[in-house]
Amino acid sequence: MKSAIIAIAAVLALWAPSALVTGWVEQAGTRLAEREAAEAAGEAPPTSAVAAVSNEEYCTPQLKVILRRVLQSCGLAQGGGGERGCQPATAAQVAALSGGDFNALFLPMAERAGVVQFDASSAELDASDRALIDRIFSDQQGASYFFVVARASPDGRAEMNAELSEARAAAVLTYLRERYDDPDLDREVGLLWLGEEFAQLDTEFCSWQRSGDAATCDPAELNRSAFLTWVDCSL
Repeated sequence: MKSAIIAIAAVLALWAPSALVTGWVEQAGTRLAEREAAEAAGEAPPTSAVAAVSNEEYCTPQLKVILRRVLQSCGLAQGGGGERGCQPATAAQVAALSGGDFNALFLPMAERAGVVQFDASSAELDASDRALIDRIFSDQQGASYFFVVARASPDGRAEMNAELSEARAAAVLTYLRERYDDPDLDREVGLLWLGEEFAQLDTEFCSWQRSGDAATCDPAELNRSAFLTWVDCSL
């Protein structure tokens, strides 16, 4: 009898943590589905007992939906393992918006955001690029997520430009890893590379902080780029 009781206790000890974790995952999935459904309907999402975090006015329901989708689908919070980032077709699906509407979500962040402008056919960072990355990254102000959204101008083949924009996003992440001793970096930085196919920047972004020659704002140069911003949103 005693051995039977011990055996049952051992089984329960192994089962309980697994059951708890499964329950937490299911509850988290349910909460996320409820939030997205409410936001899609234009309703206030259900609240939960979480610590207060920064929730600036620009954190619209649409931006929150995109942020959560980037977190889940584009490699954010993968701890540095596996594939990171969203390529053009995936990014369009994640955004579920037109390119212009997607870009407009970030316009209110202009004072804290910046555009790293690359040379044609290049993903190399120069001193001006690195200085801008440092300036934007150091202005965290308690935010949780750092977006790197890379593009290419519509010159050359679309496949080549998709690869080039991916290389530009990766160059920013590599620099951040080398420059900052931040154990949370891979849980903070979300990458999207959009090639020439989705969300080209227009002249509204000329007023953003930019590396390179800020005296001119040529559309092709503006889209040989990666824009960077911290996002302060409560999910």
